[in-house]
Amino acid sequence: MSTIRFETTPLKIGGWTILRLPERASAKLPSRGMALVEGTINGFRSRIVLEPDGMGSHWFRVDAALREATGIDAGGAVTLTVEPSKEWPEPDVPADLNKALASDPQANALWVKITAMAHWDWLRWIRATNNQETRSRRIEVAMSKLRSGERRPCCFNRNLCTEPAVSKNGMLIEPTQTRK
Repeated sequence: MSTIRFETTPLKIGGWTILRLPERASAKLPSRGMALVEGTINGFRSRIVLEPDGMGSHWFRVDAALREATGIDAGGAVTLTVEPSKEWPEPDVPADLNKALASDPQANALWVKITAMAHWDWLRWIRATNNQETRSRRIEVAMSKLRSGERRPCCFNRNLCTEPAVSKNGMLIEPTQTRK
């Protein structure tokens, strides 16, 4: 894959600062779903897991450490130079899922064998709800599916935005531009 260069502007959704890829940049990625890229943000080297916005493009959250390292809070244009990567990092597994995996040796046996990208899919599916009861039920279902040999969640549309804090009905909520 070739290098993708673009500028974008920080956006706000609630308390989150995000960077959304222009459609022309997103179209160069290998997937409309989650994608991994490596490159620079305002010259700062980074590896970024891009989330789908549910409308054919991608976005990612800019946390405090990344804002500080890149000067993104300035509110101006942000320059990115990225390339798709196939070397997925292991995601942080939340405590409730870790506990379930630790208590289910059969499900855990498959979990340790599947790819990091499959782990990301399971986590996106599990946390794509604000309802704790639904989340708990999804963890139970995940354990059952892993015990039966299923490596990925079934019937999960990877092209939808699954982060409840910034999405509605699988679509990224309309963000606003940050102000200087």
